[in-house]
Amino acid sequence: MSRGAVMSDGPGSSAQGGEGLLFLTDEQLRKGIEAMFFAYRGFTADPDRILANYEYGRAHHRAVHFIHRSPGTTVNNLLAVLGVTKQSLNRVLRSLIADGLVESRVGRLDKRERHLFLTASGLELEKELSEAQRTRMRAAYRAAGPVAVAGFRQVLEAMMDPEMRMHFQVMKDSSQ
Repeated sequence: MSRGAVMSDGPGSSAQGGEGLLFLTDEQLRKGIEAMFFAYRGFTADPDRILANYEYGRAHHRAVHFIHRSPGTTVNNLLAVLGVTKQSLNRVLRSLIADGLVESRVGRLDKRERHLFLTASGLELEKELSEAQRTRMRAAYRAAGPVAVAGFRQVLEAMMDPEMRMHFQVMKDSSQ
């Protein structure tokens, strides 16, 4: 279809047999894509300013976030969640460990495993970064309302690759 796109309802939808299909033009999709780009830019702006004080980048932020969400996570699990190379993650972890923000502990059962934990300083940085993003999201969610928030969440989940949706579901379930 060259002039428009047809999208079916995403995960959790109750639409049956074609009713509830959403027809969007290419221009509407382009506007949605641009909105995502600009929203992401805003979403990362405050943490980027905080990270600049440490000479860190977004990879450091993601590592700190997911180590906080799953204390004791292994390096291999973090590799899977972040979808980065081992070399890239090791560079990030080396700096976080050297700066006293992350602690790496040898596994009790498997000495080859390294389990990652935030230190007190790491927890402070995580709190500062996440509070900046929670403030922005809270304001946007309030402005949009609960129906829009639920719809936005469905759209985001539907855009995830299946393996990332699985990681997201595990984290969502562990926080309930």
